[in-house]
Amino acid sequence: MSARPATAARRRPRARAVHRRRRLVAVLAAAALGGLIAVLLIPTFHAAVKEIALPLRHEDIIRQQAADKRLDPALVAAVIYAESHFIDGRTSAAGAEGLMQITPETARYIAHKSGGVRFEVSDLGTPQVNIAYGAYYLRYLLDRYGENTTFALAAYNGGEGNVDRWVARARQRGEALTIDAIPFGETRAYVRKVLDARRQYRASYAHELGL
Repeated sequence: MSARPATAARRRPRARAVHRRRRLVAVLAAAALGGLIAVLLIPTFHAAVKEIALPLRHEDIIRQQAADKRLDPALVAAVIYAESHFIDGRTSAAGAEGLMQITPETARYIAHKSGGVRFEVSDLGTPQVNIAYGAYYLRYLLDRYGENTTFALAAYNGGEGNVDRWVARARQRGEALTIDAIPFGETRAYVRKVLDARRQYRASYAHELGL
């Protein structure tokens, strides 16, 4: 009768050891699975963060219009980012509409110059039309200001008349025509924002923009 308790006592440490090994294996398996899931999800997480911080949509239209208008697609994307953050259907207090925030007056002028005889203001809510008109206006401004991106962006934001007066006064005074010299604070900030966004789009979306 005395041998049985001894045998049971010997079995208990072995059982505990087996239990510990099984628990360790389970912990290691769970850690490995967690690591695998993290590896799989990290790219998705980074992509989601990039999409929130620097969104890009309608890249096929941007590429097509940039090629058609001889524009840097990253510049077109940057203007959309600054104007609407790629939110369709946005209308400003001044009545500017769509992704590139084109005013009805500017849109009618572009339609007249480009032969868009069937254009209606409601068409600005269509990404294809809005980006096409915004790209047309950017090309017009770059041509008007001798490919000077700073002047073109300043005019896109602040109006051609304001930029013309600023440039004329600065040249009369012999002042440098830099971003810092733009006399309108909102326009200075806008130009910097677009140029900074252009650098980011070139770095982050080169493939999508065909760069």
